[in-house]
Amino acid sequence: MEFLKYPIDLVLHFDDHLLDFIEKYDNWTYLILFLIIFCETGLVVTPILPGDSLLFAAGAFAAVGKLNIGGLFALLGVAAVAGDAVNYAIGNFMGPKVLARDGRFLKKKYLDRTHQFYEKYGGKTIILARFVPIVRTFAPFLAGVGSMSYRQFATYNIIGAVLWISLCLFSGYFFGRIEWVQKNFEVVLLAIIFVSILPALFEVWRAWRQGEPHAEAPAIPPAGDVDG
Repeated sequence: MEFLKYPIDLVLHFDDHLLDFIEKYDNWTYLILFLIIFCETGLVVTPILPGDSLLFAAGAFAAVGKLNIGGLFALLGVAAVAGDAVNYAIGNFMGPKVLARDGRFLKKKYLDRTHQFYEKYGGKTIILARFVPIVRTFAPFLAGVGSMSYRQFATYNIIGAVLWISLCLFSGYFFGRIEWVQKNFEVVLLAIIFVSILPALFEVWRAWRQGEPHAEAPAIPPAGDVDG
């Protein structure tokens, strides 16, 4: 299975191989970055692809002239918006069909609950989810499943994408050249992730203070509520 080790590592840690690709493939690197960001946000089966770390690394390489920061911002912004839009469309198409009849794990009441959740918290959810790995892959899908208004979804999709791309990409651009940052890259990534989820933590805390426990991911089946 050794022959699978490199391609798996390449897919899961593309940010670590980014310089090699820039030197070997030059402008084709932009297409590769576009596809990774698009898939990470647009396909529910690829939540493990690099997102925050890849954007940070791309920004850092742009700072030393290996990539164009303006081109990256525009291209990856489009990838992020398009990815969420496709994810929403898939959820909107599949959700009602899958949940039309109660199944072992997916029940119609989850669809109804998801719809109510996104109607009340939809905008905030789509924006905040951008900054939480894994969650950002599933949030647009669930928005589609819950039949959230596309006009509302599209607005917050664009806002969230711009904020996410800006934070991660320009963090790498302005701080990636610092020697300490280069030597402690993993610590920096953890810090970025922590700062990224602070808004979500604030929303959970505020909901708890207001006595709204139902603000927590109602689309997830509660324990013991699955047919045996």
